[in-house]
Amino acid sequence: MKKRNLTAIILSTAMLAGCGSSTSSSATKTYRFAADQDITTMDSAFATDPTSMNALHATNEGLMAVGKKGDTVAGLAKSYKLSKNRKVYTFILRDNLKWTDPDGKTTPLKAQDFVYSWRRALGQASEYAYMFSSDAAGIKNADKLVELGTKATKKQLATLGISAPDDKTVKVTLERPCSYFLDIMTFSCFYPQSEKYITKWGKSFATDAKHLLTCGAFQATNWVKSSKITFKKNNNYYDKKDVKIDNLTMYLNQDPKTSAANFEAEKVDFATINSSLVDKYKSNKAYTQFAQGYVYYININFKKKLLANKNIRAALSYAINRKDFTSNVLKDGSQPIGGMVGRTIAYNPKTHEDFRKESGNYVAYDLKKAQSLFDKGLKELGMKSASLEILYGTDESPENTVAEYLQHAFSQLKGLKVDVKASTRQGRIQKQDASQYDIALQHWGPDYSDPTTYLNLGLSNNSNNRGKYNNPKFDAAMKAAQKESDAYKRWNDLLKAEKIEMKDYAFIPLFQKGAAALQNPKTSGLIYKMALSSPYTFTYVQVK
Repeated sequence: MKKRNLTAIILSTAMLAGCGSSTSSSATKTYRFAADQDITTMDSAFATDPTSMNALHATNEGLMAVGKKGDTVAGLAKSYKLSKNRKVYTFILRDNLKWTDPDGKTTPLKAQDFVYSWRRALGQASEYAYMFSSDAAGIKNADKLVELGTKATKKQLATLGISAPDDKTVKVTLERPCSYFLDIMTFSCFYPQSEKYITKWGKSFATDAKHLLTCGAFQATNWVKSSKITFKKNNNYYDKKDVKIDNLTMYLNQDPKTSAANFEAEKVDFATINSSLVDKYKSNKAYTQFAQGYVYYININFKKKLLANKNIRAALSYAINRKDFTSNVLKDGSQPIGGMVGRTIAYNPKTHEDFRKESGNYVAYDLKKAQSLFDKGLKELGMKSASLEILYGTDESPENTVAEYLQHAFSQLKGLKVDVKASTRQGRIQKQDASQYDIALQHWGPDYSDPTTYLNLGLSNNSNNRGKYNNPKFDAAMKAAQKESDAYKRWNDLLKAEKIEMKDYAFIPLFQKGAAALQNPKTSGLIYKMALSSPYTFTYVQVK
């Protein structure tokens, strides 16, 4: 089977000393990972947050998988064939694939499990249903089914471009060729699911360890919400020989200070830390820093009179000193970003130049210009002053730090009063969906290695366009890219789309996240990928 390379970092170490240097006993090898968020669901059709996806990635797998080098390799499918028109993929599943239930009993995993799972995600209008549509994978008839959502009938769902000619064959038909299709098949919403068990367990499915199935490297054994989830090696996994640890523990909802303290106490092997701890640990041999794919940005509520004014939006962007914030506040390797598409995610098909570099920089810090634009905007609105509220999630690190910095930055604009509104991630989303906010702090991680994974956020009909930005010219440029079969012409359509979006101040990009972490020197093989459904792959972790 062919392989496709994506930006990946293998977090291996060859260190000899440093805090947290001891490991679990050699008899039973356990890897302990501190996660800064809780798991919201273990239902692969509905998981949207990184921690849930990391856990799902440990217990499940798709047609394609993440390999030892961070590349895209054969997963549950051992091979595939691609039609001459590049629109039909025929996957052949591995022999003797099995589902393992909480009691250790097994049932065959069949091609129909993919068909059921994909139809279920669309029929229940999962948040990632758009991943099946022309906005991402471009699977045949998915656009119409996304539009229908929960109103789609079984007969209509059966038109989705996936079928199972037999127990070992999965046939997928696309609306158009998709260069990143194999990569996107590692995404959690494309994992298979068992209709038998979901029907049997009903509402209990994926709510605790007693109602979880596995077809991946690990099997969940215990799940205490907001505390930890434990896994053991799945001996029914087809590639069990490559799984070198016996157990995996994910500590949940761990704030960076707690994670760092637990690392020093040798209770965890990997702990992400924040800017307040960087200076303390940066000279420690256990300290590591790496780039992430997450782009942090300001989401704007276009239904608000003040923010519907382009000069006001531009003023906010010019008032932000991104370089000062990333260098002197975050200090974790985060970098200012000049557009919505992150660095090292997608490259020009002819010149191989990074999209971010080729597209250019659409932001700058100029407080004098910001004030001038703000004054102009107020005059256009017939206002002498204005107030602004920044909404953020307290469980979305480092959004609290970002909110505090932006409050100070925006307060430098004369005539603007700035407040902050703290919520949870879910609370933030609810307020945005109800248009009960001014601006909100958000971040977006790339689901696949293509500019559209970021640019789709600006589409007028995209469910994640919570600010209701709507520009027919932007939609038209994105639609042209969807239909374009020539890769270079498509690339230029996407460059045009970002330019429209950024000149419109549809979103205000802030920075691309870096990560600082403490890693046990006696561990290796943890893989971090900028793109795809799960940043971390635990399958190849080793503990000395």
